[in-house]
Amino acid sequence: MKKIDLKKALKPLYNPPAGQFEKVDVPPFTYFMVDGTGDPNTAASYREALEALYTASYTLKFMAKKELGRDYVVPPLEGLWWADDMSSFVTRRKDQWSWTMMIMIPDFVDAAMAGRAMKAAAEKKALTALARMRIERLEEGLAVQIMHIGPYDEEGPTLKRLHEEFLPANGLVERGHHHEIYLGDPRKTAAAKLKTVLRQPVSAKR
Repeated sequence: MKKIDLKKALKPLYNPPAGQFEKVDVPPFTYFMVDGTGDPNTAASYREALEALYTASYTLKFMAKKELGRDYVVPPLEGLWWADDMSSFVTRRKDQWSWTMMIMIPDFVDAAMAGRAMKAAAEKKALTALARMRIERLEEGLAVQIMHIGPYDEEGPTLKRLHEEFLPANGLVERGHHHEIYLGDPRKTAAAKLKTVLRQPVSAKR
């Protein structure tokens, strides 16, 4: 049975250049999602959200393999981030952040099966965040993205350059939430080598 790796099948969305912004047209995708607020390094709700997302995602993976004969690599963790004062992302005032953490559901899996996977996950483990989890389709469309290599806390200068230089110079404005895709595991990868896709949905300035 061939195992599908969505990072490779959708390579332009997961492998932008480092140090250079690029425009990309992002098609709609469906995700498991959990919302929360606060510093991801200290908020219990953040840890709970990730545990629930991975439990549901791996439950779905094995369900799809058994029922559909389709195997796949569980996609990477992704996050939508925002705050009342967006400068808090540049200054890293994490206690002011709001977030939606999410993992993509492959397009060959329907919402009914994903829902059954959530229910099965809840029966296996008592995870409080599963009660807050939802299945939602995200439509981003035109976006600007870049590959950040290094610690998460060093994203600030790149985000500043994106919003204060690149977008104005190209007649673009922000639309929707800041989006990050985590290609490395901070538990196993040195901070200096972590790879994170930084993405911002945009529209033409009127």
